[in-house]
Amino acid sequence: MTVNIYQVFTRLFRNDNGQNVFNGSIAQNGCSKFNDFDGAALRSIKEMRYTHLWLTGVIRHATATDYSAYGIGADCPQIVKGKAGSPYAIKDYFDVSPDLACDVPNRMNEFKQLVKRCHDNDLQVIIDFVPNHVCRQYRSSNRPDGVPDLGETDDRQLNFSPMNNFYYIPGERFIIPEGIEGAANCDYHEQPAKATGNDIFRANPGIDDWYETIKLNYGIDYTNGRKEHFDPKPNTWHRMHEILVFWAHIGVDGFRVDMAEMVPVAFWHWVISAVKEQFPEVTFTAEVYKPEEYRTYLKEGNFDWLYDKEQFYNVVRDISLEKQPASRLTQIWQQQEGIGTHMLRFMENHDEVRVASELFMGDSETAKPAMVLAATMHAGPLMIYFGQELGVCGDDAEGFSGHDGRTTIFDYWRVEQYQKWVNTGAFDSANLNQAELELKNWYSDLLTMRLSHATAFSGGFYDLMWINQHVDNKAIYSFLRYSADDVVLVILNFDKHNGREVDLILNAHVFEAINRPINQKYELSPIFGSNTKIELLPSQTGNLCGIFHLEPISGCVFRLK
Repeated sequence: MTVNIYQVFTRLFRNDNGQNVFNGSIAQNGCSKFNDFDGAALRSIKEMRYTHLWLTGVIRHATATDYSAYGIGADCPQIVKGKAGSPYAIKDYFDVSPDLACDVPNRMNEFKQLVKRCHDNDLQVIIDFVPNHVCRQYRSSNRPDGVPDLGETDDRQLNFSPMNNFYYIPGERFIIPEGIEGAANCDYHEQPAKATGNDIFRANPGIDDWYETIKLNYGIDYTNGRKEHFDPKPNTWHRMHEILVFWAHIGVDGFRVDMAEMVPVAFWHWVISAVKEQFPEVTFTAEVYKPEEYRTYLKEGNFDWLYDKEQFYNVVRDISLEKQPASRLTQIWQQQEGIGTHMLRFMENHDEVRVASELFMGDSETAKPAMVLAATMHAGPLMIYFGQELGVCGDDAEGFSGHDGRTTIFDYWRVEQYQKWVNTGAFDSANLNQAELELKNWYSDLLTMRLSHATAFSGGFYDLMWINQHVDNKAIYSFLRYSADDVVLVILNFDKHNGREVDLILNAHVFEAINRPINQKYELSPIFGSNTKIELLPSQTGNLCGIFHLEPISGCVFRLK
């Protein structure tokens, strides 16, 4: 199955009237709603050739916006990051963000209707599941009858118990980190203090810690050599299973699991199996940053897909910045042999610096060979972050999120360049300039190629560089994807400044591997990134050779005929 994922930061999707006031309120800067993903919006996303829509920031999280009039307890602003708050500081696992509702009391129904509209438009829905931590003032007001709240039955006199949902520092009060505005006058009271989300087991986390969150307890005693207590199953395991089943019943098709590696693999083995007994088609994508653990989280953890940041993204980023040679890509497919179908590839997401930012590549065009590679090198999902297809640069300083090259996840904001495409709900590209329109079409064509030519990303893999050592392997990389019925050649040029003329050799070993005779005439017909057919001609050595004229920062895909 071809999987093309469009990640949208939900509150920033459509914003017709935001003023972009630094650190502004929701009234000043606006906020998108579930209802903004109407039929026109979803049809436009589908027309861009996506199969899945990842709605980031759906589950209710801590916010500095006061919804107490609707029975939603206000959060202490000193333990909220930004006016809007982090979508990864969960306030109620069984609810959706009131920011995203047109009618706050009807917010859950509005989300359910959005899920239905997505399905009606042949789009599967992914949401975040944040299992490692919650906000400091977590309290579920929307949990089903009979489901206890997190921490409700905890023995707070114990630093650790497998039946507790949280870790405690008995006898100590939580201390807000120094440097937070208004911390001295904050009336927030937490005693005993709870451990902080990024494994800080003391009452006074630092300002660079995840101080706005508290760590959930999955039965690991961190104060006693990380001793595991998994039998009987810890209380938190059951609470998380209830949450996942709740959202699956609503119709959510998949979960992107935040910081999955901070939760024990044994839990994932149990809970994913349990959820799939009821909902076999639901997918789980793990945010895992330790390549040595990739196979563990797939085989033992039962995940469907893994973020491929530490191997693919990091290496391709460095190649694009000319810090590593393109030949490093050979190591990636060798390291990931046998698990390529499970690796989710991207060049942007909510955590990473935008490609077009001056703090990264400074030019959206520079990502083209990287994205062609991401689309073809393995058979796993391809993901694009909203606005990447327009060259959004992320260089605003919005508030809590300063000038960091990222689109804010903490603030209310209007992403001006993206709103040109949204066009107050028309989604017609009428306001895009020529460069933006061409880039958008380029991404759509790339996704279409994946949908139309499965061999281009899912066939057998043959690295052509070992027999083409005369080619500049700092900038050029080429490989084949092949099946019984089809052969596809991919060739990339990462050089930002120079076009290249590449004389590529295919020898007898290549044709033996792809099960084709070498002693006949072949033609390479372009299916992406080129309009020129290439003839493979015999050389004096008996090999076949093709000459490719590559533009700077380009990627081309050909079909062998």
